[in-house]
Amino acid sequence: MEDERRLYRLDGVAHVAGTIDAEPTRCVYSVRRQQNMPLHNRIIPYLERAGLYHLARLNAHWFWLDEPLVSAFIERWRPETHTFHMPFGECTITLQDVAYQLGLPVDGQAISGCMTDFHMHIEGARPAWEWFEELFGELPPPDKRKLYTVHLTWFHERFKVLPADASEETVRIYARTYIMMLLSTQLFMDKSANRVHLRWLPFVARLDDMGSYSWGATALAWLYRCMCRVANRNVTNLAGPLQLLQSWIFWRFPTLRPPGFDAFYFPLASRWATYLPSSDGKERRIIQYRLALDRLTHRDIMWEPYGSLDVLAVIHSEILTEEHSRLWRALTSLIYFAVIEWHQVDRVFPQLGGVQHLPEPALNIEYLHSKDGRGGDRWFPTYYRTWHQHWDEQVRSVLSVQRVPDPTPSPEYLDWWHRVAHKILSPGIAFADPKPTQVPNDAILRGSSQAPTRVPVSDMPDNRRLEQRRCIGTHATYCDWRWLDDMMQEEQVGGDDGSQADHRLR
Repeated sequence: MEDERRLYRLDGVAHVAGTIDAEPTRCVYSVRRQQNMPLHNRIIPYLERAGLYHLARLNAHWFWLDEPLVSAFIERWRPETHTFHMPFGECTITLQDVAYQLGLPVDGQAISGCMTDFHMHIEGARPAWEWFEELFGELPPPDKRKLYTVHLTWFHERFKVLPADASEETVRIYARTYIMMLLSTQLFMDKSANRVHLRWLPFVARLDDMGSYSWGATALAWLYRCMCRVANRNVTNLAGPLQLLQSWIFWRFPTLRPPGFDAFYFPLASRWATYLPSSDGKERRIIQYRLALDRLTHRDIMWEPYGSLDVLAVIHSEILTEEHSRLWRALTSLIYFAVIEWHQVDRVFPQLGGVQHLPEPALNIEYLHSKDGRGGDRWFPTYYRTWHQHWDEQVRSVLSVQRVPDPTPSPEYLDWWHRVAHKILSPGIAFADPKPTQVPNDAILRGSSQAPTRVPVSDMPDNRRLEQRRCIGTHATYCDWRWLDDMMQEEQVGGDDGSQADHRLR
């Protein structure tokens, strides 16, 4: 059982929850860019084999993020547990949510390798730009490339229209272009917002093998890392697969979803494709959303939103196969090159249809949070061998869930949670101190609260000086929580012209 000090150890470092009184209207800003490439019919078979076709369908509409709503949830995101700490307990985005919301496969190889030195680590590979020319038939002009990135506009201008009489090899080139832009905009967007990194060359070089990778686990790893970073009070730009984050909120919390979006198809994130949040009064809306989250109870969350007949009627059966669905219950690592995160499903059993037990202490991987790939390229499967072994052996870490009719926290869990958790985040002036929440009398009827046995994993705490960790994200450390691509590019956010970009929605 965890005590409050371990559960909230980052509050004394730089977590945003510790600055709400001083900055009650702090808002995160989304860093996004739409691919805006037409989906040609001859490209679709390659996307289907890669497991990315459902994701490509979401690209048909521009996605808008409700930044005040997401900001309120980020305040409750805890990097210590990779869960949102709510008044009623914990919840999080799992591999199950990735499968339903984005239609991505979760079983397969980890997305890793090296990012630039392909010829040194991959048999048959070429130096980066030589390999690029071989795969795409030409090189971008010098003003459209920088270090190991290519400007999105070059791909768009050069490969937007597929010739009607194109050969199959030309179709493969266009498929590579579409996939690289899809990955760089829909799943793995970073702060640059306008460049495609060459790290994807080894994958698009073997188009027929792309379906063997776990795109879902990799997308979740990057979303976890982006939320862990923006939970730092010195960081406000939020990147990653934000469509997954917002759709998860709307599906799980009916009182927070916009009205009138009743029709949906697969993948389920398409339900909110035409949602347009208000851009007015962000400061006021942040306070309102924070207050709304403070008032939530365990009856305000849909623990199992995907069990209705309406959802089952549109779900594609391939995501429900045993090799995929069993990993929804896996307590394992999530890998995206140098990014290592942890799938902490033992803390959210109600989302899997079970009773929430008293959790074991969460794995401390703060040392891994300080790693983003800088310091020279390397073969990451060897450098992070232990964590790759966890993913390769994830079947050993699949938890057994005893399903119950009413999946909610157990009485032991609720008693512990109400003693140690930070349930109310609104300043006292905005939210009167409520009476202590009592454990419901019917909680004893919800089944066993015995914790399952999990595969032993060692902590990796961040042992840097506290003063240094508090400055992360500030100019004092010269490392503004740089994204993974910063190893390859040291550029202004504004792009080629050097002007400062404003990523805030208008």
